[in-house]
This record gives sequence, structure tokens and C-alpha cells, in this order.
Amino acid sequence: MIEYIVIFVAVLSAIIALLQNDLLKAAILTGISGFCVAFLFQILLAPDVALTQAIVEGAIVPVFIALAVLKTRREEA
Repeated sequence: MIEYIVIFVAVLSAIIALLQNDLLKAAILTGISGFCVAFLFQILLAPDVALTQAIVEGAIVPVFIALAVLKTRREEA
């Protein structure tokens, strides 16, 4: 039963991330989706894939997106 809840949260956060105008919110939602998928891999008894998923899509990708947004933000006059 918990698998269905985690899948629902992962899909919902991915859809909301696609609809966001604010890129920092989209980066956070991408991380939530990544951690949900990593949790699903852990439930499916694939801890090596879960660890890789959590590190890459749950942590590194959102940080890179956030840094890219902050570095390319236009300065307001």
C-alpha cells in the first residue's frame, strides 16, 4: 500500500515541477521526485540502485539546477 502512495507523490511532484514558473521550486520538486523513486528502489530490495538514485536525482541534480538559476539570474536595476 505504501508503494502506491510513494508512486503518487513522485508522479505528482514531477507534474508540479513541470508546471512551475519558479525554477528553484522546480528544482526542489525534482529532488522530492528523485527521493521518492529512490525509496521505491529500496522497497524493491535494490539498495545499490536506491543509493545511486538518491545521490544523483535526489541531491546532485536539484543542487546543479539551483546553482545554475542563481548564477544566471538577471540583476534588477
